[in-house]
Amino acid sequence: MKVFGVSYDTPEVNRAFAAKNNLPFLLLSDRDRSLAKGVGASRALLPVPKRISYIVGPDGTVLKAYPSVSPSTHAAEVVADYRTLSGVDES
Repeated sequence: MKVFGVSYDTPEVNRAFAAKNNLPFLLLSDRDRSLAKGVGASRALLPVPKRISYIVGPDGTVLKAYPSVSPSTHAAEVVADYRTLSGVDES
């Protein structure tokens, strides 16, 4: 499984944030907001995108969408859904 985060920040800011917070995934830069616009995360009146997540299959098919994300519980939710979708046995 590959995990990516996306923000409007520059690559340099993202690298520093990832290092400071020991993030185990890449943060990508969407400076022109084209990705955010494409997935419905852009907000016209706010300088930050909505928190939206997707599980995408190897063929590029969206397997699960999370249009509303709670940072405190989302990681566990995604891992559980990934296991279910991929048939990974938790035992």
